[in-house]
Amino acid sequence: MAFLIESSKYLMKNIFCSFLNPIKRNSAAEVVHTGVFSVRSVCYSATMDQIKAVLIDLSGTLHIEDTAIPGAQEALKRLQSSGLKTKFVTNTTKEPMRTLYDRLMKLGFNVKRSEIFTSLTAARGLVEQKQVRPLLLLEETAKEDFEGIGTDNPNAVVVGLSPTSFNYERMNEAFRLLLDGAPLIAIHKARYYKKADGLLYLGPGPFVSGLEYATDKKAEVVGKPEKTFFLEAIRDLGIDVENTVMIGDDARDDVGGAMKAGMKGILVKTGKYRAGDEKKITPEATALCDDFPAAVDYILSSLS
Repeated sequence: MAFLIESSKYLMKNIFCSFLNPIKRNSAAEVVHTGVFSVRSVCYSATMDQIKAVLIDLSGTLHIEDTAIPGAQEALKRLQSSGLKTKFVTNTTKEPMRTLYDRLMKLGFNVKRSEIFTSLTAARGLVEQKQVRPLLLLEETAKEDFEGIGTDNPNAVVVGLSPTSFNYERMNEAFRLLLDGAPLIAIHKARYYKKADGLLYLGPGPFVSGLEYATDKKAEVVGKPEKTFFLEAIRDLGIDVENTVMIGDDARDDVGGAMKAGMKGILVKTGKYRAGDEKKITPEATALCDDFPAAVDYILSSLS
């Protein structure tokens, strides 16, 4: 049964973006109630109309490896044309900033390199702040983002996603440094990620946790879902957290982390998303959308 929303702001506990139930739009906003709210750019939250900046995850949200999410390029253009500020945030630690930027440009995403904020960037900042010489458990390509940082005679351990480093010899090297008092810096603690073959792979989180357990030491985490990561990502935008929304495929690291930092969060059902992920975080996501284009439609309609 359809009903007309009297105000352009409609407060709901759960909002779902979906293309499954066709919705008509009239002068204000019209929705179909089917037991669950189903929306595609017509339902409003009392807080979403104040959004001024959008943080966007990369892998799993805009693209999966070298394949763009269908319609993502055009959706990004609509978002950029709206006047909202955008920032691209990622926990990717296997590749340097240069590779991430080149991939986005190759896939047809019009972005500026300065608009990309990575967990590698955040980790480098912490290493410089602590003035330490890190043992970098990173892929060789990712070490490009640590160029100029001294690594001889290491007195700290930095862990990212590095399948070639997660072997007994290298892990023991890190283990012994930590026992001698070296700080443990985790670029992030993601449990798993999804590749183009459709399979899930272990992230750096299990390896970081193993080092923590073996040394009775707590890692300092710099990437998502840490609050400091999200705050640093928007620092140069001049936008408050309550006026920012995060779009991502990881319920815990993208959406959960952003919302705990005070932002809104939109979970998309692409990438590593698995059915029921939205129920695993508190507070619940501001919206659950099929994909990035649907999330953009939802944001823009909330502002209209």
